[in-house]
Amino acid sequence: MSRKNEGSAADFYEMDQWRIFRIMAEFVEGFDSLHKVDNGVTIFGSARLKPNHKMYQLAEQTAQLLVENGYAVITGGGPGIMEAGNRGAFMAKGESIGLNIELPFEQKPNPFIRTLINFHYFFCRKVMFVKYAKAVIVFPGGFGTLDELFESLTLVQTGRMPKVPVILFGSYYWNGLEAWIKDKILGEQCIDENDLYLYHIVDEPEDALKVIKNFYKKNKAK
Repeated sequence: MSRKNEGSAADFYEMDQWRIFRIMAEFVEGFDSLHKVDNGVTIFGSARLKPNHKMYQLAEQTAQLLVENGYAVITGGGPGIMEAGNRGAFMAKGESIGLNIELPFEQKPNPFIRTLINFHYFFCRKVMFVKYAKAVIVFPGGFGTLDELFESLTLVQTGRMPKVPVILFGSYYWNGLEAWIKDKILGEQCIDENDLYLYHIVDEPEDALKVIKNFYKKNKAK
């Protein structure tokens, strides 16, 4: 007796069992493409900021300075701050990495990427952001940027990734958040006072680089 309603191949690709293989494939591609990156700095920030925005320009300058000091630049591969980071690295003839995400409104990779990896799953992409990062620099951004910031802080705080400097760029943007963290999160004893030292707020590319260099100089001396 023949079996009926077994489902089509298209149905299989929508099943959780198939998703496991797709997830594995994204991790394999990411690890294979980035395994030689040993001095990366991940730059997060809004996709909405235009080239005439001061933070876009500072992100570009920061990326260029990083490359000039031997670092590779990793971004989300899209427009805005991501484009600025890739652009600065590209113009400095350094490693410019873009980890692009497939979205319903289609985020197109910016043209300044030398190594491009496309992701379907946010969580696979987020692993790659921190796996090869020696530092994280967070420029002004929206919900996605805040998610990336707090996940980075959480991974460092809990020891689930090696301790790296987390740098918030633009005091005008982050000072209010820091005040809330001190008043509410620390005030309610939801974090330890030492957790306030997991991040640094800067306003200049040179200061971001200085934080990174001082961090590794201090930790090398231990």
